[in-house]
Amino acid sequence: MNALDISLHRRVVSRPVHGLVRRSIDLVVAGVAAVLFAPLMLLIAGALLLEGGGSILFAQTRMGAGGRPFRMYKFRKFGVNCGSQGLALTVVGDSRMTTVGRFLAATKFDELPQLWNVLKGEMAIVGPRPESLAFADCFRGGLEAVLQYKPGLLGPTQVLFRHEAHFFPRSADPILFYREVMFPAKARLDLSYYPQRTIVSDIGWMARGVLAVVGWVPSQPIDV
Repeated sequence: MNALDISLHRRVVSRPVHGLVRRSIDLVVAGVAAVLFAPLMLLIAGALLLEGGGSILFAQTRMGAGGRPFRMYKFRKFGVNCGSQGLALTVVGDSRMTTVGRFLAATKFDELPQLWNVLKGEMAIVGPRPESLAFADCFRGGLEAVLQYKPGLLGPTQVLFRHEAHFFPRSADPILFYREVMFPAKARLDLSYYPQRTIVSDIGWMARGVLAVVGWVPSQPIDV
């Protein structure tokens, strides 16, 4: 990366784009959702404790707006003895998942603790999916522009890649396939949407995100 590229990269990722209106919407939606889903989250926490004890939450450092790291929270899907080692992706039939974890993965209810990240201002309701540090080096060749947008719970990639694990060919190395195919496809999709997003279109993706959780995924083709 030459001096010009470094300057451009710093300029792109140092100016997060979100806005006061979107932040207000985030606070209202996250607050209402936290209240509505509180009973469900308590049930999930109880099920995880009964299944194996240990921590009910999984926390991982992700890349936020401007490339700044933050701790993102999920309900734990893997066994308590899995630790932080192992594959950085969840694949079909992942042996690390518990019975409750498989339910959480199928319903995406493991993402509910991220309402706290939204309330803290680290995430938005609609935004690119926050990437783990293991794939930070993939933000290059113009794809680093994704980092100027606050990461979100919902959005085009979260909906259209609702069943992401099923995109991985069984014969392919999942890490290599993600780096060379999946990551660029998701980043290009984000960059085709967020530069021209509107409040109305964001609300539309919120609605699609809710529908995706209950099993509906739009038939828009995905170039992978």
